[in-house]
Amino acid sequence: MMASIDMRDVAGKKIGSRDLPAEIFESKVSVPLMHQVVVAGLAGIRAGTHSTKTRGEVRGGGRKPWRQKGTGRARQGSIRSPQWVGGGVAHGPTPRDHTQKINKKMRRGALRSALTDALQSGKLAVVDELDWDEPKTKQAVGVLDSFELAGRILLILPVPTESGAVEKSFRNLPNVKIAYAGGLGTYDVLLADRVLFTGAAIDRLLRAPKEPAPETAEETPPETAEETSKKAPRKTPSTSKAVAE
Repeated sequence: MMASIDMRDVAGKKIGSRDLPAEIFESKVSVPLMHQVVVAGLAGIRAGTHSTKTRGEVRGGGRKPWRQKGTGRARQGSIRSPQWVGGGVAHGPTPRDHTQKINKKMRRGALRSALTDALQSGKLAVVDELDWDEPKTKQAVGVLDSFELAGRILLILPVPTESGAVEKSFRNLPNVKIAYAGGLGTYDVLLADRVLFTGAAIDRLLRAPKEPAPETAEETPPETAEETSKKAPRKTPSTSKAVAE
């Protein structure tokens, strides 16, 4: 049986139910996969500019502090060795790239696991439509109150609105983050306490339907021998390839 969820209007009144696609909201919840994708995502936004100087990069220390033998002290070759105050750092961090390779199949699987977990845990809600003429934060607060949403809230829209009124209405609320269905991430879904979809955003999650096949052209009448002889000579393979390209 396909999973379904209540569809409500902006006032919180139930106007029907919505079937949810099983390939997205009834997937296997894989915690290790979600963890790996989230860690990779957080690693990708690291600047990687941390840097320390080794003993060869610290200024000074070109002269041997004291002679090798006869002083009673430990032998030293430079005052910029790691054991000296002001010396270099041994095995310290250097600038590098922290990104981790995650393929598309893993990202899709982690997102489906997160959405399935959100549905099973009851933190998913669906509003029929959000379409306002002008931005008003009071309207956004009213929607959240009617749905009884609290904590970190993730609002998922299908695409950016033309006027931007919906985004501007919600962006003043510090506990609300706006995301779009085409760029939805696993980390955002897991971090949110409540997830609010629009009906169009759920449709956007599904793959775009294939384009219909072109209609079959009407059959042309057979050509006569005279018309066939008037045809241009056949193109060479190189010319045909260039045209095709």
